Parts: sequence; C-alpha cells; structure tokens
Amino acid sequence: MGRAIDRFTTVAADAGSRPVAQPKVLIVDLNIFASFPTMAIGLLAASMRNAGLEVDVLAPLAFDAPASQRERQERFHDHVMRRIHLSDHPRFRAFREAARSLRREWIEKSSGIVMREVRRALDRQPDVVLLSAYLRQYESVQEIAKAARQRGIPVILGGPMFNVGRISENWRAIEGLTAIVGAEMDRDIAGFVRAAISGDNLLAFRGVTLPDGTRSVPAAPLRKLDDTPIPDYRDFPWDRYPNRIVPIMSGRGCQWDKCRFCSDVISVSGRTFRTRSVESVLLEMQEQARRHATSNFLFLDLKLNSWPDMIRGIAQRIQRLVPGAEWIGTVHVDQREDNGLSKRDLDMAADGGLRRVSFGLESGSQRILDAANKGCNVERNSQFLREAHDAGLSLRCTMFKGYPGETAEDMEATADFLEQHAQYIDRIRFNDFTLMPDTPVWDDVNTAGSEGAFEIERLDDRRGNSRYRNRQAKTKAYRKAKARALRTVYEINRQPLRDSARQFDGLM
Repeated sequence: MGRAIDRFTTVAADAGSRPVAQPKVLIVDLNIFASFPTMAIGLLAASMRNAGLEVDVLAPLAFDAPASQRERQERFHDHVMRRIHLSDHPRFRAFREAARSLRREWIEKSSGIVMREVRRALDRQPDVVLLSAYLRQYESVQEIAKAARQRGIPVILGGPMFNVGRISENWRAIEGLTAIVGAEMDRDIAGFVRAAISGDNLLAFRGVTLPDGTRSVPAAPLRKLDDTPIPDYRDFPWDRYPNRIVPIMSGRGCQWDKCRFCSDVISVSGRTFRTRSVESVLLEMQEQARRHATSNFLFLDLKLNSWPDMIRGIAQRIQRLVPGAEWIGTVHVDQREDNGLSKRDLDMAADGGLRRVSFGLESGSQRILDAANKGCNVERNSQFLREAHDAGLSLRCTMFKGYPGETAEDMEATADFLEQHAQYIDRIRFNDFTLMPDTPVWDDVNTAGSEGAFEIERLDDRRGNSRYRNRQAKTKAYRKAKARALRTVYEINRQPLRDSARQFDGLM
C-alpha cells in the first residue's frame, strides 16, 4: 500500500504553490440495473466528491455488460419455468434442485466484460477500490479483490447485509479485501477512504469487519437524513436506459417493522424507521430533474407510506416543482386508521403523478398473514386493490408459497383471492418463501426443530439464506391449489401494463 500512501501525502517542494494530491477512488458498480442508476453508488460518489476526492465510477452497463431486469411481460416459457422452480412433487424434487443450482450458478457467475473493464481501471492505479455488492456476487468480489491485490490496491467491500455478523464472517476471508463495511457511510465515506489509504486504524469507524475477524462496534442507524448528499448519477450510461428514471429515497426502514419473515429491516439501512422532510425530498427531485432532463422517479423506500404525510406531500406539491413528474413506489397496506392509502389519498396521488404501486400481498389466507404478522387483512387488501385500480394506478404484488404452517386450505384461499382480483393487478412476483437467518420466523423454525413440519436442510451463510423442506406442501390438494394460483399469476403477467405506467415496466 506504500505507493498509494506516497501519492496521498507527497507535496511539491514549494508547498504553497501546489496542493496536496487527492486520493483517486475507483467505485465498481456490481449491481447493474437495466433501467436506472444504482443509488448507493450515487450517494458514495457525491459524498466523496463533496470532500474533494477524485472519483471514477465503473458502470459495466456502459460496456454492454448484461444487466438485470426484474420483470417483463411474460411468455408461456416463463410460466413453465415458474412451475418447475416452485414444484413440490416428491418425484420432481431432485430435478428441481438441479435446475435451481444451475440457474444460481448462471446468475452468480462473474461477467467477463466486467472483469476486463475492472482490470483496465486497476491498471490506471487508483488508490483504493470500493465495491458495493449483493450476496449473490461472491465470485465477482473474489476476482476483483484478487486483481487489486496483485497491484497493491486496497479493496473496501460494502452492501446491505454486511452488518449481519454471520454473513460478514463468511466473506471476510476473501483474499485481497482490506475491510468489510456494514454501516450507512453516506457522510463518513471520505474519512474512511483516507484512513484505508493511509493505513490508519479502520476499527475507529463503526460497523467494520477486518480480514482477521476483528470488528468495531456496530454502527447505529444514520439520523438527520436531510444532511445526506444528493446522489451523483453523472457517471451512469443514461443513453443505455430505455427511459430516464431517477432512483430516490424519502426515508429508511419501515414504520411497521414487525413482519416475522422480513430481512430488510435488519439490513444496513432498514433498521428502524427514519424519514427525511418533504421539502428535502421535493428539492432533490427538482435538482435531479434539472441534472438529467427527466421527470420520472423511482422511490426505493421499503414503505413509502410509513409516514403518510410524505406520500401526500409529494402528491400535492411535486407538479409545481417538476411539471409532468411521474413516480412509482412500494407501500404497506396496513391497518392504521390513517395509512396514507385511503381512496381520497390514492386519487390525489394519481393526480400528483403516482403511476405504479407495489405492495406485499404475500397470501390470500388471513391465517398466514396473521402468522407472518403482516399487520394487514384480506378485506383491506381487496379494498386497496379495487380503489387503487379505480384511481388509475398500475398495481404490482409480491407473494410467496411455503410459509411455515401453510396448508392446502391456505393455498386454496390464495388461489381464490387471485382469481377474484386478477382484473385489478398488472404484475405478480410469486416466489418460494425465503427463510432468512436472524428473522423471527427463523427462530420459530429452529425452536420447533424436528417436531415441526418445516425442516431446515442447509444453512448458507455466504448467501444469507437456507434450504428447507415444507412437509405439508407434499399433499396433492396443496399442489392442485398452487397450480391454480400459478395459472392466474401467468394470466396476469402475460398482459401489458396499463398505458400510464409503460415507462416503468420491469421496475420494482
């Protein structure tokens, strides 16, 4: 690391005539989205540039690296693949697991295009490399860290789940890593980078894990969010996106914070609900619209209606600041008397530019919603779907099958609900239930042990999940009801989005 330290500290003979050279930081964006920039990268870039650092962002999409599109209008092939992926038939189990394994290997395989461009960027000798990664990108992180180590360049790894000890413990031994950060570094990243380059004690910063396993104290959730910088998206290949869509967050965490299966609320930025002011959010939207000549926005909040006055404030005022603004976000249809999703609120939001809403429907069975502590009920979900559709909004739902204790009767209730409400929904993401370590339902399953119908077969700390078997899913009645639900899912997903939301197709 001596070369980097020398460049960082060297001054000209006449110290008054030339400034100290600033560190050169390379950020590699591994989270390649097909339709919008990566917000975490934009925040880091803005914070470091505001502190005077020289920042280079490698956005592989600019070099035609394959990007991820979360959803699209489906074909029959997609229906067949979903049936295979979600099969519970005992005779089909081995084939399903093999297919899943192959698909996981394909998704997690590092990109040759990305590695080619990373090596070229490393050859320009940055002082430090920052990687923001999801847990499926282990192989890519390994390769980049190895290439950086060969050139004597420190590598800092961060991501949404690296504050979870069992996960950072599994990743810390990657050869070439200098540190793993599990903290919101929006305002501290410049100081941390300087410390890494200078070889200072990184454990002076909270939420840090070193390769030898030593850790600093956990980082507290970031407060005073209005003081965070406006993300800098100048480095992203805007010409490659089908539409200019700016990602934004009005707050972090979730007001409900009680769903028993949710891992988002234990992630770096998901811990406890914190909000920005409406004024701060509106001014950021206005500034990003000016910078990027767009009026389209994607809210990445876990729950945009955690503070109902936020969604109302945006709807009431954004058109004066960004004429023609259109926006989408995720909400929670909870049972608060005022959750910001009344018929009047939905009509006002649609008038204010809201075009698409996503929410966690999860199940059509009240028993499963109660077991998961979703804080919602089937009747209110039904009312929301009808009223949001009538307001002109495009609706997307997430659902899962296989929650611990789910029976054939629960799956029949889900199939019934979907058939009754298919006309109101544009897209459904229907997945296997994911059992995440350190969630309340994880503790329930482990407590039940072999006596329960839900059996954990393998824990995968590297990916932060587990493989399990739900014995109740083996029944013929369960599989029949699930097949009915999946037919409706396909019938919904094969249709085009509502015209007013077409520019947001594939998002959320």
